[in-house]
Amino acid sequence: MAGSKEPEVESGGLQSLTVYFLTIALNERGFLTLVGLGFLSVGLFYTNPAVAMWLGFAFAGYAATANDSIQTIGTFLSSNQHRPWWLLWAYIGGLFVVTVGLSWAVNSGDVTWGVLQSKGFSTAPSEFSFLQVAAPLFLIILTRLRMPVSTTFLLLSAFATKVSGIAGVLVKSLSGYVIAFTLAILLWMTLGRWMHERFKGEPHPAWWPAQWMVSGLLWCLWVAQDAANIAVFLPRHLTFPEFLGFAGVVVLGLGLLFFLKGDRIQTIVSEKSAIYDVRAATVIDFLYALILLFFKVISNVPMSTTWVFIGLLGGREIAYSLRIVDTRSPRRAFTMMGRDLLFASIGLVVSMVIAASINHELRERLLGF
Repeated sequence: MAGSKEPEVESGGLQSLTVYFLTIALNERGFLTLVGLGFLSVGLFYTNPAVAMWLGFAFAGYAATANDSIQTIGTFLSSNQHRPWWLLWAYIGGLFVVTVGLSWAVNSGDVTWGVLQSKGFSTAPSEFSFLQVAAPLFLIILTRLRMPVSTTFLLLSAFATKVSGIAGVLVKSLSGYVIAFTLAILLWMTLGRWMHERFKGEPHPAWWPAQWMVSGLLWCLWVAQDAANIAVFLPRHLTFPEFLGFAGVVVLGLGLLFFLKGDRIQTIVSEKSAIYDVRAATVIDFLYALILLFFKVISNVPMSTTWVFIGLLGGREIAYSLRIVDTRSPRRAFTMMGRDLLFASIGLVVSMVIAASINHELRERLLGF
């Protein structure tokens, strides 16, 4: 499925459009069958909280990691595509277990480093609606369409017990976008040409361990922030067997993701300028890690790391096109930035619709009834 090609729409009006969608459905029949079975299982079990929480978590474990992979391990995958997938999986999977394991040990069973203890998310759900459990399936569909949506908005907003909790996530996330975009513009407008000239030829061997360390740091910071998107279905304090189930499902999902080399969502990273160079990937990951560390220190309110990431890549791409004469045009850079923003906004709208369908208070605030 990962290698299937989407058909081109030829002129011919409604008939050609019909053929286009039928061809897509035929190419994606395996994927659509799996998603359909997922929705069927949600319909059968969402009224049973003991089953629903693990079902929703299992879907979210892969969905959140697959969509957010472009942020934290996308550049790592691109610059290490010559290495065995299982080696990359062992490294990233091991760091995941260590990160959530430390949180579980020092925070009395909480694997989210306190993120779910913030206002509006501290109470674990005792019952589930269909849309809450099915929300990760919508995320899987959007990921298949190569849309870098916010897993925080799409998954967490469905469980917020207070509207102020969603507002806090929104404000922090949009602030993250502005800060990341601004820092990227400043850095690559100032040093972009210098890095472009220096990052030519074979990199010094020291760049490879440096990139693995920086990527590992970034991944751990992402887990400390976004593990909440997966754990939101589960009790806020896990027993040891529950922790093993939590860690095991996510690690297996990571294995599938590395085997598929990031799947289709990886194109969001691979289409950017000079992203395959280990030196460029290291600089991007280091700046991203610093931004996540800053936001983690100032508050435990959940945030969308997706918006931070697209702000960082967007600012870099625009500065790169303005400063480097032998790269793509500024118009194309602005087009890519606008498309990433559009897709992220679509995810935000979908998440708000799901949350408003579930949360009466939010529905009143948004729709006035």
